[in-house]
Amino acid sequence: MSTEKEAVGEYIRNLQGKGFQFKEDAIGFIYFGMDYANANEKLVKIAIEMTLKVQKRFDGSFYLSLLETLKSENIQDKREAYQFIKQKQLL
Repeated sequence: MSTEKEAVGEYIRNLQGKGFQFKEDAIGFIYFGMDYANANEKLVKIAIEMTLKVQKRFDGSFYLSLLETLKSENIQDKREAYQFIKQKQLL
């Protein structure tokens, strides 16, 4: 497993430690989305966080759509992601 995927796995475990629940298929979907969108660790973490904030739970289709959009909009950091989410009136 790549170090980026290992870092995402650690991030997921950290969220689980805070009480967020991820079923095994959701975790697989996170990695699938990472590969499918060719997204880096930072963008994947942002997409997971934004998905949880907007949906109040992990929603795989929302996550994948958001990840693809953040990538296509060339979002580089959390600040830009928040601005984008607010602009789209999702938060």
